[in-house]
Amino acid sequence: MTSLQRYIAEEIATDHAEGLLSRREAVRRLGLLGMGTPAAVALLAACGESTKPAAPSSTAAATSSPSSPPPGTATAVQPSAITLPGPDGRTLMAAWAQAADPRGGVLVIHENKGLTDHIRSVTGRFAGVGYSALAVDLLSEEGGTATFTDDAAATAALSKISNDRFVADLRAGLAELGRRVPGKKLGATGFCFGGGLTWLLLTSGTPELAAATPFYGPFPDGGQFTGSTAAVLAVYGALDTRVDATRAAAEAALDKAGLTHETFVADKADHAFFNDSGARYQPAAAAEAWKRVTDWYGRYLG
Repeated sequence: MTSLQRYIAEEIATDHAEGLLSRREAVRRLGLLGMGTPAAVALLAACGESTKPAAPSSTAAATSSPSSPPPGTATAVQPSAITLPGPDGRTLMAAWAQAADPRGGVLVIHENKGLTDHIRSVTGRFAGVGYSALAVDLLSEEGGTATFTDDAAATAALSKISNDRFVADLRAGLAELGRRVPGKKLGATGFCFGGGLTWLLLTSGTPELAAATPFYGPFPDGGQFTGSTAAVLAVYGALDTRVDATRAAAEAALDKAGLTHETFVADKADHAFFNDSGARYQPAAAAEAWKRVTDWYGRYLG
C-alpha cells in the first residue's frame, strides 16, 4: 500500500471504531479497496483497540448551533462546472468560482469521496473572500465523481490512482488557475485525503505555489520540500490522534527546508472538523480555522 492507500483503509477502520460505520459496512468498504476479509477484520480489531471512543463534543456542537452558518457561506460565490486540459491529452472536470476582484487563486483539493457539494461550497467560499478558486475532480478519467452512486466506490477508485497521476492532475489545475488569474499568487488547500495530496504536491516540488493550508492530511513517508517555497499553515484537530501522529515529521521537514510555516491545532476538534456535511463537524473550530486560513492567504497571496 502507498501511504495514501493505508490512510484510506485506516480511516474506514477508525470510522467503524468510533461508531460511524457498522462492521458489515466497514468490511465491505475495505473489500472495495482490495483487502480480503481476514485482513479487514484484523485491521478493524486493531483500530478498535487503539482508537479512543468518539468524542461527543463535535456532534453536540454541530447540533447546538443550527443558526450558525458554516464559515464563509454568507459571501460565497456559486461555482460553475468547467473542463480543462489535463496531462497526456486527457480532459479534467472541475468546479470553478471567480472572485469579483481576485487577490489570488486557490486550488481546492477534495476528500476521498471526490468532488462533492461540500467541496464545491468551499470553492465558492474562497471566491467570496477574494480568491478565485478551482477544485479538480480527481476522478475525471473514471467519468467524474457524479458517476459514482456509492461514495465507497468513489473512495475505492481514488485508492487505485497513482501518486504520479494525482500530482500531474493537480499541477494541471494549478496551470489552469494561473491562466484564469494571471499575475496573481497561488495557494492550495486540501482536506483529509486532499490534505495528504496537498503535502504530496508540496513535496513533489511546486515553485508556483506561494502558500498552502493542508487540513488534517497525512504527511507522506520521507517527504521533503525540495523545490517548494510555499508558506505553509498546517491545520489539525486536537482529537485526531491518527493524523496528528504525522505532524512531527511534517514540521521537521518544513524546518529543514527553511520554509515559513505555522501549525494550528483546533481544540476539542476531531478529524474532518471543517466538513459541515459530516458527523465530526465542529463549528467553533471550523470558524477559527477559516479565519486563520484567510488571514494566511491575506499575508502570502495578497
